[in-house]
Amino acid sequence: MTCREVVKDAAGEVVELRCTYDPATRGGDAPDGRRPKATLHWVSAGHAIPAEVRLYDHLFVRADPGADGDLFADLNPASETVLQGCLVEPSLAATPVGETVQFERLGYFAPDPDSTPGRPVFNRTLTLKDTWARLGARGRQDG
Repeated sequence: MTCREVVKDAAGEVVELRCTYDPATRGGDAPDGRRPKATLHWVSAGHAIPAEVRLYDHLFVRADPGADGDLFADLNPASETVLQGCLVEPSLAATPVGETVQFERLGYFAPDPDSTPGRPVFNRTLTLKDTWARLGARGRQDG
C-alpha cells in the first residue's frame, strides 16, 4: 500500500487515508524486481485478542554498574514495563512457550509460562535496536 493523500478535519485530525494497493508486491518481492521499503502487518482490533506484554530493558543504567561504589544506584527503574490490554493476532494465543515471534517495530517476544489460552502473556526477549551495542561500537572506534 502507498498512502497518496491524508485527509484531515477542521481540527487537524486525520479522518481518512487515500491509498493504493499493489498486490504484486505482497510478500516483499514483485515479479518485475520491485521491492517495497517495508512490510507491515495489520491486526484488526475487532478480531484481535487482549494480551499482557512485558518489555524488558537493561537491568542497569550504565555499562559498568557499581563502578562508583554503589551497585544498587545503577539499577534501571524502567527495566520492566508491563503493558495491559495490548491487542495481538488470535493465532498467537497458541504459541508454545519457548517459541519466539516478532512484534512489528518492537522486537522479538516469547510467551511467558504465566500465559494461558485465555490470557496470553508475552515477554520481549530482544529489541530491534541495542543501545549498549551502539555505545560499545562507538567506544571501539574512539579508542
